Amino acid sequence: MPAAARRLRKTTAFMIVAIATMFAATDYAEARKGGFGGFGSRGSKTYSAPPTTKTAPETAAPVQRSMTPQPAQTQRTTPGAGGQAANAQRPGLFGGFGGALLGGLMLGGLVGMLFGGGLGGFAGFLGLILQVGLIVLLISLAMRFFRSRQQPATAGPNPFERAPDQNAPKAAPFSFGGAGSGGPAAQTFAQPVTEPYEATAADLDRFEEMLSEVQSAYSREDYAALRQLATPEAMSYLAEELGELASAGKKNVVSDVKLLQGDVAEAWHEDGKDYVTVALRYSAVDYIANRDSDDVISGDPDAPSESTEVWTFVRSSGGDWLLSAIQGTG
Repeated sequence: MPAAARRLRKTTAFMIVAIATMFAATDYAEARKGGFGGFGSRGSKTYSAPPTTKTAPETAAPVQRSMTPQPAQTQRTTPGAGGQAANAQRPGLFGGFGGALLGGLMLGGLVGMLFGGGLGGFAGFLGLILQVGLIVLLISLAMRFFRSRQQPATAGPNPFERAPDQNAPKAAPFSFGGAGSGGPAAQTFAQPVTEPYEATAADLDRFEEMLSEVQSAYSREDYAALRQLATPEAMSYLAEELGELASAGKKNVVSDVKLLQGDVAEAWHEDGKDYVTVALRYSAVDYIANRDSDDVISGDPDAPSESTEVWTFVRSSGGDWLLSAIQGTG
């Protein structure tokens, strides 16, 4: 085989590996950006996607970790919440079957290139990869274009804006059971009656304060403070995250938290409790560091970054507000 052809094959092999690594890194970055799914409880709305708002125009990540029993009806595909949950859980552009297919093409072509097939066969494979990449790029650009046209205008100087009330009292039976939906162990329960709740200016001010307080307590690994700010369930998930970081010899440093924009996605009352789900876009200095040396592992300790999340707060009538759930946005 001519030396030029061998060099071409080796160079292209490195390029394919680099491209595959870049795709994996992009998927990981997107996952970090959108969170790895939500946690906590939103009462009877735990497994329903909150309405989108000006602050969070994209559907929030579904709640994946919760102690709230999942109704059997939410496990079936419905035109409403079921479709939204499917969209929220769909893997990234190169995730799922598409990622496996592209990875298979790359692996198959790489093996064929290294162990046989000739330069002509490899050239055909390279052409296929280029065609697939072009198609993916066009689809990605089209999705971004349509998504940008659907996003409403940004909010004004007031961090919080009220979204139109999308809550209405409703009472419908649903069934759930540990043996699976529709099984002999399934039981029927009356769904809690929800009534609209009007979040006050004092409520919104408190939510803004709690955004900084929770982030600060999390950064300090102050479990006592987190217990005062979050429900026992939400606290358990935050403590689990802190424990995983500590076991890996890392710590999450968060400071200079500032709310940039916020609005109410939905607010309601059920079972003697008030619930308010708010979209929060905020900036903060947020990075991961080594626990012992304080060396920065990821993130920028000198510049703030922006995040958009959906937080749900709950309180018993007359009680203090507590953080009940956090969901990322795509």
